[in-house]
Amino acid sequence: MGLPVAVMTAVIAFTTGTFAGDPDMIVQSERAFHPAEITINRGSTLSFSNRDEFIHQIYVDSGGFKYDSEEQPPGQTLKIIFPDSGTFPVRCHIHPKMLLTVHVK
Repeated sequence: MGLPVAVMTAVIAFTTGTFAGDPDMIVQSERAFHPAEITINRGSTLSFSNRDEFIHQIYVDSGGFKYDSEEQPPGQTLKIIFPDSGTFPVRCHIHPKMLLTVHVK
C-alpha cells in the first residue's frame, strides 16, 4: 500500500527544500541550506526556515547588496528581498561552512 498523496507531497517538499505554495523557501537543516543553489527573479523574496536545532544568522555581502540578520532561533522563518540582479553567496555567521548561492535574473 502506498503513502497517501498528502504524505508523499510533504516528503517530496521537505527533501527538495520547497513547499507547496512557496517555491522560494530555503530550509536550514543539518547546518546546511536546502537547496544549496536557487535562481529567482529580481525583487523576489526568499523565505529562510530554520529547521535546525541550532541558531543561525544569515548574511549577504556581495557587490552593492548587504544583509545581516539577527540571530534566527529554531522554528523561525525570515524573509529577504533580493532587489538586484547578480549572483549572491548567502552564509551563516555562526556556521561559516553553510553556503547558499542565489542567482537573481
